[in-house]
Amino acid sequence: MSEEKSHFEMDPMSGEPVEVDGVYRNELGRVEKLERGQVFPADPQLGTSEWELVEFQLDNHHEGQTDPRLVPKKKITAREAHLQHPRRHKGRNED
Repeated sequence: MSEEKSHFEMDPMSGEPVEVDGVYRNELGRVEKLERGQVFPADPQLGTSEWELVEFQLDNHHEGQTDPRLVPKKKITAREAHLQHPRRHKGRNED
């Protein structure tokens, strides 16, 4: 994590259980994808080492489609916004 850690925070160590799905990096830069419930592995060179969360693993529960919230919306000009405003429309009895 790029933010500076507080004085009392420690990264997880080898042998501890993984609490969050994601990509982790150890002290030597070895990167590994780990899932919740697994155990942080020991490094072949260092043995026990600290692991830092580099990237969260996000589960997208969709059928290969981009989440609609992530698709950029068409920008509406001021003129289009004015024409779409509900008060712009006249009622049936008004001329």
